[in-house]
Amino acid sequence: MITFLGYSEKVFLFLKRGNMKKFLNRNISFISIIILIAVWQVCGNLGLLPKFIFPTPLEIANAFVRDRTLFLFHFKITILEAIIGLALGIFFACLLAVIMDSFEMINKIIYPLLIFTQTIPTIALAPILVLWLGYDMTPKIVLIVINTTFPIIISILDGFRHCDKDAIQLLRLMDANRWQILYHLKIPTALTYFYAGLRVSVSYAFISAVVSEWLGGFEGLGVFMIRAKKAFDYDTMFAIIILVSAISLISMELVKRSEKKFIKWKYLEEEENEKD
Repeated sequence: MITFLGYSEKVFLFLKRGNMKKFLNRNISFISIIILIAVWQVCGNLGLLPKFIFPTPLEIANAFVRDRTLFLFHFKITILEAIIGLALGIFFACLLAVIMDSFEMINKIIYPLLIFTQTIPTIALAPILVLWLGYDMTPKIVLIVINTTFPIIISILDGFRHCDKDAIQLLRLMDANRWQILYHLKIPTALTYFYAGLRVSVSYAFISAVVSEWLGGFEGLGVFMIRAKKAFDYDTMFAIIILVSAISLISMELVKRSEKKFIKWKYLEEEENEKD
């Protein structure tokens, strides 16, 4: 009884201090997802949702447990494709952004080509790459590179254009060359823009990997999904969709944490503004 009263007092103090409002503000997304899953499960149990089309969360969780060996095998393939493709996409995006910013003529040549690559639907491009490069990982990685490079290049170039003109002029008066201006001013300024593009590219990487596996391949979550569809195994299909979404969300959270680590001044300014 004493323990219960002590616990009740702590809960009362927690609510009185306004901590409940802070807790809700920080965890509103998580709480909303929990409520949505609960409503989904109740609707399924009551028969409001046809289980052969829309399985319940418990059935989807059971599919994860039942086919965990297959999920793990195909997950490894897809995650490897996405990581390699994203890493190469980041490398080429940074390299091309610096070259395009440094040489106006090259910018005029490459920029329309980049726009052209984005006008071709992924579902149309993937079979062509499979035809050219085969059924192994190569066409999947190439497709991921194509889809992840564009957002990062555009973001970095936008960051370069937002550099302080007076600061650039000051560095030139101090006899700084092009590469010194790039290192000391343009790259720090463009970092925030780079992370904005990277968040988009991370989600594109996993979507592109799955789509490319749909259209040509023997392993990966996309292939696993097609097999589940042909077998009318809808709980497995939903489990794959949730897994791909979860991977994308976790990756975006890792990007956010990386941004907080490497661009500390941005978040320090935001904290100071919130205090004011």
